[in-house]
Amino acid sequence: MANSSKYLLITGANRGIGLALTQIYLDAGWHVDACCRQPFEATDLNALATQYESLSIHALDVTDHAAIDALAQSLSGKQFDLILNNAGYYGPKGYGFGNTDMDEWRKVLEINTLAPLKIAEAFYPHLLATKGTFAAVSSKVGSMTENTSGGGYIYRSSKAALNSVVKSLSNDLSSQGIIAIALHPGWVQTEMGGPNALISADESAQGLYAVLESLEIKDSGRFLNYQGQEIPW
Repeated sequence: MANSSKYLLITGANRGIGLALTQIYLDAGWHVDACCRQPFEATDLNALATQYESLSIHALDVTDHAAIDALAQSLSGKQFDLILNNAGYYGPKGYGFGNTDMDEWRKVLEINTLAPLKIAEAFYPHLLATKGTFAAVSSKVGSMTENTSGGGYIYRSSKAALNSVVKSLSNDLSSQGIIAIALHPGWVQTEMGGPNALISADESAQGLYAVLESLEIKDSGRFLNYQGQEIPW
C-alpha cells in the first residue's frame, strides 16, 4: 500500500540499480531525495521528476565530505525512513597481482567505504527521528568466505571494509532503533556489471525493495542478497 509519509535518501540515483530503486519507491508512494554527481546529465532521473512531484534531485559527489554536510544541513527538516547508499565505483578490471593502481584504489575506497560512513554520520539525526534503516549496497565479492579465486584487490577490499562499517553501525545504532544492513544486489546488467550479468537492474531493485520492506530490528547487522538470503562475511 502506498504511504506518502515515508522518505528515502538515495545516492547514485542516475542510472542502473539506483535509478530502478528510485522508480520503485516513487511508485510505492515514497518521497525520494535522489543524489547524483551531475543532475543536468541525468536524463532518465530528470524524466522521473516531471512525473513525480515527490522526487527531489540533488547534486552530490559522495567523496566531497563538506557537500555531504551541506546537504544534511539543507535537509535538516526531513526525517528519513531509509538511507540507501547505492553510489559505487568498481575501478580497473583485469589487472593482476603486481599491477595494482594505488591511486585508483584510494578512489574506490573513498566512494565505496568512506562515503557511506560519512553519510551515516551526517544524516544520523534524520534517521534517529524515524528509527529508520541505513542500507549499503555491497557485493558478495567482499565476502571473505566466498573469496576462493583471489584477485580483485581493489573492489573486494572496498566492499569488505564497507561490510565492517555496516557491522559496527549495527552494533552502535541498533539500541536506538536504527537498522544497519549490507545488501548484495546480484550480478546486474549495468554499466558496472557489464552485458554478461545475470539479472536486470529492475529485477535486482524489486528484490532489494522486498528485502528492505521486510526488515526488523533483529535483522540489523546482516549481509543479505536481493533474494533475502544470508551471505557469509
